[in-house]
Amino acid sequence: MAEEKKNKRKKVKKIPYAIVHIKATFNNTIVSFTDLEGNLLCWSSAGAVGYKGTKKGTPFAAQRAAFTAAKKAKDTYGVEKCAIFVKGAGPGRETAIRAVENAGIKIVLLRDTTPVPHNGCRAPGRRRV
Repeated sequence: MAEEKKNKRKKVKKIPYAIVHIKATFNNTIVSFTDLEGNLLCWSSAGAVGYKGTKKGTPFAAQRAAFTAAKKAKDTYGVEKCAIFVKGAGPGRETAIRAVENAGIKIVLLRDTTPVPHNGCRAPGRRRV
């Protein structure tokens, strides 16, 4: 019986080109690798790497998170080139981009997709006592 049991592990497709989404907030940095259709391949964040509290918002934590996600994408899916979309104004923006490059993945495109307020939301009404 034991001999008949086969390894039912799913074959992993090699994806040479990926899209990296970096969300850099003031409290955390999240790095996600997706394929061209937007399906998530792997991700990492400053919290997932092991940092807690205020330390999650540091550039070093963002660097570690980006490097971890990039290594995972390169080893598992064979990612060689990527386009990077950065969102947010956190301190880990530049270090996360450098970490992806240091992991051995070539950056083809770099775009800032931070939302810009256009006249903002409606102001709260005046307080009545």
